[in-house]
Amino acid sequence: MLLNILYIIIGVALVLWGADRMTDGASGVARRLRVPEIVIGLTIVAAGTSAPELFVSMVSALKGTTDMAVGNVVGSNIFNCLLIVGCSAVVAPMTISKSTVVKDIPFAVVASLLLLVVCMDGWQSFSIRGNMISRLDGLWLLLGFVIFMCYTFSVAKGSGTVDNASEESMPVWKGLLWVFVGLTCLVAGSNLFVDAASSVASTLGVSDGVIGLTIVAGGTSLPELATSVVAARKGQSAIAIGNVIGSSVFNILLILGITATIAPMQIDGITSIDMMTMLVSVTLIWLFSYTRYTVERWEGALLVLLFFGYMGWLLYNL
Repeated sequence: MLLNILYIIIGVALVLWGADRMTDGASGVARRLRVPEIVIGLTIVAAGTSAPELFVSMVSALKGTTDMAVGNVVGSNIFNCLLIVGCSAVVAPMTISKSTVVKDIPFAVVASLLLLVVCMDGWQSFSIRGNMISRLDGLWLLLGFVIFMCYTFSVAKGSGTVDNASEESMPVWKGLLWVFVGLTCLVAGSNLFVDAASSVASTLGVSDGVIGLTIVAGGTSLPELATSVVAARKGQSAIAIGNVIGSSVFNILLILGITATIAPMQIDGITSIDMMTMLVSVTLIWLFSYTRYTVERWEGALLVLLFFGYMGWLLYNL
């Protein structure tokens, strides 16, 4: 048990460090090639913070622990909306632009609804246990991701400027090397993490789904937590909320879309309550944002309390 816990810690460290190195390398190459900063932010940085979830979910699905893959995404989005936004708002009230409230957050709500729909094979029962996220479902999610990216780029079109300080960026060979090293660490760390987490789940008699909703989701959400809290502390609430909303959409549409297309996933340990918690959490952010386009400290504290209430419910039902 202790050895597996050590492997989990090492796996998380490798995944986070690898995602950081891959993002730095890809950003360096993009700047050398004079790609606009806005494009880097919308693609490389967003994908970089979601890379841990992507690799852990893919490895989980390929190893047959599909519940861990789904639980990772659902749990990560709950972490994002309740704990990360909550902590960020407690640190400093988050001012949210009208555009984000009207256009971006609703997209995250729709993505959460779409995931709930594809998890419900028919409407005879509200239960999702035993249902499948099929390859066709995965393709629907990927189509949603393409629509999201097209919309995002259309909004950002003309707002980005090319970085002229390309001379200060790392050489292309070094950037490509960091991308390779980062990807290697992501794959190795994900394998180690998933194997150790599965062993812990078996030893404790806990389902892969619960492990995915808690340990795996918490570990892979660390980049978003660090990024958002630091951004909020610096008064950059747009970055903080954008990071959370963008990551939530990436997690559902891209990560589960790719994972389900590669390996259809059967849902056993994830419940409708978990799915509804994810949907309610992002809806609460949307509602709080309408109050003077600000998430106040007390609203952030409420989100944090709801997160710990949900964690308590999971532990109670073990």
